[in-house]
Amino acid sequence: MQVPSVGRLLVELQKGVTQLHRAGMQSPLAPLLRGSPAHEFLVLETTGRRSGARRATPLSFTTDGDAFVVIASNGGAARDPDWYRNLQADRDATVELRGARAPVRAATVTGAERDRLWRNAVRSYPGYAAYQLRARREIPVVRLLPRR
Repeated sequence: MQVPSVGRLLVELQKGVTQLHRAGMQSPLAPLLRGSPAHEFLVLETTGRRSGARRATPLSFTTDGDAFVVIASNGGAARDPDWYRNLQADRDATVELRGARAPVRAATVTGAERDRLWRNAVRSYPGYAAYQLRARREIPVVRLLPRR
């Protein structure tokens, strides 16, 4: 029997926590679990770039006009999160928030606009600044625009 690496164990733990989080955010108890509006989460549904299966990921967010803004921090890991890699392959996704679903199109933001949205995200959740220090990459900022 081969013993899994610590990295593999951490990946599996993160997947389990994400599944629990997603189930909670999609349950009738979601309003109680969300806490204050400042700590609200959306559920981003993407299409798996290799499997073609639908993937649901709970994410914190900010807004910019009618767009949602999400941060592909992956907890400060050296690689981008799978949901972001899925969006690079297929920009069309669905967002669920407070039980309402809406189709969106993702766009990675760059330059001064990225810097502005990054600052807003760090104000919303200061932990992003620590993630950026740990990551060996510029953490992507993603705008999720409503599809009409």
